[in-house]
Amino acid sequence: MAERVLAVTLRQAGPIPLEVAFTCEPGQVLAIFGPSGSGKTTILRSIAGLYAPTEAHVRTGVETWADTARRVSVPVHGRAVGFVFQEYALFPHLTSIGNVTTALVHLPRADRRARAEALLDLVHLSSHRDRRPAALSGGERQRVALARALARDPAVLLLDEPFAAVDRSVRRHLQDEIDQIRRTLDVPVILVTHDFDDVVRLATHLLLLDRGRMLALGPLDALTNRPDLPWLREAVGLGSVLEATVVRVQASRGLAELAFQGGALLAPSRALVEGMRVRLRIPAREVILAKEQPRGLSLHNVLPGVVSAMHGDARADQVIAQIAVGEARLLAEVTRDAVAQLGIVIGMPLHVLIKSVSIEVRVAAPSDAQVSA
Repeated sequence: MAERVLAVTLRQAGPIPLEVAFTCEPGQVLAIFGPSGSGKTTILRSIAGLYAPTEAHVRTGVETWADTARRVSVPVHGRAVGFVFQEYALFPHLTSIGNVTTALVHLPRADRRARAEALLDLVHLSSHRDRRPAALSGGERQRVALARALARDPAVLLLDEPFAAVDRSVRRHLQDEIDQIRRTLDVPVILVTHDFDDVVRLATHLLLLDRGRMLALGPLDALTNRPDLPWLREAVGLGSVLEATVVRVQASRGLAELAFQGGALLAPSRALVEGMRVRLRIPAREVILAKEQPRGLSLHNVLPGVVSAMHGDARADQVIAQIAVGEARLLAEVTRDAVAQLGIVIGMPLHVLIKSVSIEVRVAAPSDAQVSA
């Protein structure tokens, strides 16, 4: 696996400031999240060879694509990159199969059509292979763009705001398809987005970026469970992200039991089925802390834990407390007054109270999804 790791270091003072260094392993999805103008797309363009920063080192496996110190710069066509653009970047005069075929020049001409048809089938567009982009919906155009990116047999897949031009329902379907496909590719995936829902549904790792500078980098669950990221709180609101499995659906109660590293939670069952893997997000503002286990409440979720970290000083109106619940970490946003009233300190045992309806459940693609690229 180490042989195919993507390693990137980019630096420049302007015109777009950059100061980033990260790696992404095959099978991982690194989401680069930050406000508009923070340099997210510039990072992708630098990896693809479409932009040349002042200092750059881009390596995938044993191949070096850029090394300004040694004056190495492999041209765009020499980099095995699959790039899905926000605006699709399809050729308007070509059909769906024609657009995909343009990326198959590395194959013998006789093999290209069959491969293009297989890729369109992969993204569920076989019936639209003879349509031009103008006759496709936004989601269908993005599927063609994805098939074309995969046609290059990429060593790295770059996704630049791939869902920005589609509505929410189409967005969910595209997220699911990309998640299923990327699990079969075994290549590093870099996702640029300004929508945190994309991060929660797809990312394994997260890079927080502001004005070209990395604010934090690490596994998604570790970063979202940190109490000391005020920038993230201001941007989207803090919330813990957890992996869980549906162990039981209680149809008569409209609830599902979700097992995670810290125990079990009850959430609305909706379309959940037993054995399904899900990703949970629990907003920090929806978590209540108690010194004793409460009684006579409508709450379904009361978990014992220990305060493992806190962020916020005596001048702060809100304090972020991190609670260790088994092997998991949950965040709670509480007032300074609540901290004083309860006497909350690190190491203190507390009970975590979470309303079932406050738990945001995202369904994960099955790990054994039989999708062949």
